[in-house]
Amino acid sequence: MSETASTRTPLSPTLRSSLTRYKERGGADRAELDAVLDAGLICHLGVVLHGTPVVIPTIYGRDGDTLYLHGSTGSGNLRAAMTGDVSLTVTHVEGIVYARSAMHFSMNYRSAVIHGRPVELTDPDERMHALQMIVDQAAPGAWDAVRSPNKKELAATLVLALDLTEASVKTRAGGPRDEADDIAAGGVWAGVLPMRQVFDAPIPADDLAPGIETPAHVLRRCSDTVALA
Repeated sequence: MSETASTRTPLSPTLRSSLTRYKERGGADRAELDAVLDAGLICHLGVVLHGTPVVIPTIYGRDGDTLYLHGSTGSGNLRAAMTGDVSLTVTHVEGIVYARSAMHFSMNYRSAVIHGRPVELTDPDERMHALQMIVDQAAPGAWDAVRSPNKKELAATLVLALDLTEASVKTRAGGPRDEADDIAAGGVWAGVLPMRQVFDAPIPADDLAPGIETPAHVLRRCSDTVALA
């Protein structure tokens, strides 16, 4: 799906998606939302199940202004997601901020929060596209290398689409924001301990037939962090 500046839906500054604290950390550009979502592997989906809030970690995929989720047709959590509005979050922790005062310790992060009501996809082509986006989110290039879902698997799978119009982005970067008196007092280390996510070398399955090499799309996934022989 092509994305251009003229076709993208702007973020909706609703009551739910408007920041109430540290508004200067908010992002107004939809590209910032895309960047947070596209870099993630897991989202946390908040639903109300039997009158009680439940937060579920799950994989997802994005294409344009739509985020896709999937699960078993017997999943009560996903069924509940279609009966009312949900809240979905993706967060990247990028550093621990050490301050001179306990109350000024913080985290550097990028986060996105989406509000809306998911809808079930029933069109076969849309369902297959959504499943490809979910696979590509975690394992780019794998969809074309493996067997496609069969009729039995598709019949047992619920696929949901969530519109990304109502969303917010929030980011913190930089060092501690200490009080002038604490800085002047000295004697306490302050700074940032950066964090990053890396991939280790691929581990073949125990039942992998001899002679099957690790495919290029897997090596590309970890090439930035693993020295390949």
